[in-house]
Amino acid sequence: MLGAVGAGIAETRVRELFEAAGVRIGGTSRCDLQIHDHRFYRRVFMDGNLGLGEAYMDGLWDSPALDEMIERLLRAGTYDRARARPREVALLLCARLLNFQKLTRAFEVGRRHYDIGNDLFEAMLDSRMIYSCAYWRNADDLEDAQLAKLDLVCRKIGLKPGAAILDLGCGWGGFARYAAETYGAEVTGLTISREQAESAARRCRGLPVEIRLADYRTARGRYDAVVSLGMLEHVGPKNYRTYMEVIRRCLKPGGVVLIQTICGNDSMRYVDPWIHRYIFPNGVIPSLAQLGRAMEGLFVSEDVHNFGPYYDRTLLAWYDNLRDEWPRLDARYDARFRRMWNYYLLSCAASFRARCHQLLQLVMTPVGAPQPDCRHQ
Repeated sequence: MLGAVGAGIAETRVRELFEAAGVRIGGTSRCDLQIHDHRFYRRVFMDGNLGLGEAYMDGLWDSPALDEMIERLLRAGTYDRARARPREVALLLCARLLNFQKLTRAFEVGRRHYDIGNDLFEAMLDSRMIYSCAYWRNADDLEDAQLAKLDLVCRKIGLKPGAAILDLGCGWGGFARYAAETYGAEVTGLTISREQAESAARRCRGLPVEIRLADYRTARGRYDAVVSLGMLEHVGPKNYRTYMEVIRRCLKPGGVVLIQTICGNDSMRYVDPWIHRYIFPNGVIPSLAQLGRAMEGLFVSEDVHNFGPYYDRTLLAWYDNLRDEWPRLDARYDARFRRMWNYYLLSCAASFRARCHQLLQLVMTPVGAPQPDCRHQ
């Protein structure tokens, strides 16, 4: 516990950090924050961004525009200067020594995140239950933007009737159903979430779609294309090469790969402490450099398409949906969970707006294969 002197130092330091980013504690603008409990300063001083998120969950502070406030902190580099150094060092050492995403731990994120409850995700997502960035180029609402994304993916891989597709991280079956219904594809989808697997099987009933509760490393068969939308963030740095090797093993000669993933500007080995503890256990955002090394000698990069700003808009659409639908969820999810989920969506929106994270679609073909037609955007 910090004594009176230590508490004063903590408050002074935290105020300096926030004011340097243009955020006033007790100020009146949308980006300022109001403190409800002075324990806020100790939490942030001791635990950095983990403490900031936990203090918000516990109701110690609020901001009229949380996403805009966090965007300012990110642009000013406040998170880097406020890091809890011992915790960061411990995470880095553990990440170097351990494989947080090994096969025996693969289903943890399914149990702790994707199996929270389909009612929550049904309230938040579009009707197809697509839990990845939408494509807003010519769309005005989430439904159309997700449909545009699915069609963009199908056009990028040159999808034709009867094509065999492997969908790694198939979620609730949105892409598998669309590809089968619209393009006549035969799709095999893998997910590590029991709730997703059961729901996807129901949604795709009567279509040439097979859904398996399985880790990507167990994938078998040969396919005309492999698609992975928003799943690579769970693979981890020690497994990027294995992930690419599995895809190559499952791809027919002349096949095409499309990976959609969040990417960071820097290569990281460890998880964000708040996201790890409360949202995506063991999740790590890859960098383009890490993916380039992982695919070396296996694939040729045909196209790299960054539409990261669309994730800001997607996350805000999810936030708006949940806000409107929350009265029917209130009996099952308590106030602390709601604040946690709001912090997750709005802080992630801020990270894309501040350009700390990107959203990439990568199209790849095996080394030596002919170049496909990439006229799609």
